[in-house]
Amino acid sequence: MREIDEVIIHCSATEEGVEISADTIRKWHTSAPRNWDDIGYHYVIGIDGELEYGRPVHKIGAHCLKKNRTSIGVCYIGGLRNGEAVDTMTQDQEDTMRELCCSLKVVFGDLKFNGHNRYSNKTCPNFDVREKFKNF
Repeated sequence: MREIDEVIIHCSATEEGVEISADTIRKWHTSAPRNWDDIGYHYVIGIDGELEYGRPVHKIGAHCLKKNRTSIGVCYIGGLRNGEAVDTMTQDQEDTMRELCCSLKVVFGDLKFNGHNRYSNKTCPNFDVREKFKNF
């Protein structure tokens, strides 16, 4: 198993209320122009809080440049309202995110939790992870 020290949280940059699946994101990531070998995220959380598996955790992700080797990528569906980047995370998504992150801490020990926006010019996940999930 690879060494994991961080969970990086993302949004799908899709309109609020529009459900898409991990398989849809997988198609985006494995098609041109990316042509990756799999979805970049390890987990995807649907609007209703359903947790879907993406890339296997033992495989290096493709979600955050220079951080993929030692991180797990988690993406919640949403992040846009009328084309504007905003936090659209539902309560169900937040509950699932908390449960998942607590479970990952049990498996991997002490983990950092950050948003993609900490490492890139993007606003994704469209909120401050350290503020929203400060008790992680």
